[in-house]
Amino acid sequence: MEPEKNSRRGLKLCCIITTLVVFIVVVVFVILFFTILKPKQAKVITQSVTLEHIKWVPLPFHLNVTLGVTVTVENPNHGSFKFQNSTAYATYRGVEAASAPIEADTIPARANHDISTTVLVVADKLVSNPDFGADLASGCINFTTSVTLHGKVTALKFLKTKATVYGSCDVSLYYLAENLTSVCWSSIKY
Repeated sequence: MEPEKNSRRGLKLCCIITTLVVFIVVVVFVILFFTILKPKQAKVITQSVTLEHIKWVPLPFHLNVTLGVTVTVENPNHGSFKFQNSTAYATYRGVEAASAPIEADTIPARANHDISTTVLVVADKLVSNPDFGADLASGCINFTTSVTLHGKVTALKFLKTKATVYGSCDVSLYYLAENLTSVCWSSIKY
């Protein structure tokens, strides 16, 4: 009878130790996930919006603007972000003025990554807007650019989750001076 008691005692001790180890591992992973691996907002910083080409004819009115846009995405997370092909849009007072393709890419973990594209704005489409004449007379045309990047975040090579990054910029084009200014912000949804 004594070997049976020792066998049961050993089995109980093994179950208790296994349960404790599993509990500790789960607690450590939960703490890691909510501290170190907790998803943080990526920052989108406009490095340059350059005026590559401008052609404007006063009569009959014709304005084409080619903008070179380079943004840096700062990924503070411990996971990389791989996004699909997408499109950036530029709107003028709610009307689409231009679009530009953004090729699929990966933003490495805890790194900065540059994304570049070229946008052709054909202002002939905007003439029908009643506010366009006043904006044209002021020398400043304001655009809003937006992009949505759908992809996956991968941490520790086995933790994968879907994520979407939303970016937007307010761009003021001073066409007479041939320069522009921009202010951007972004958010991420998991």
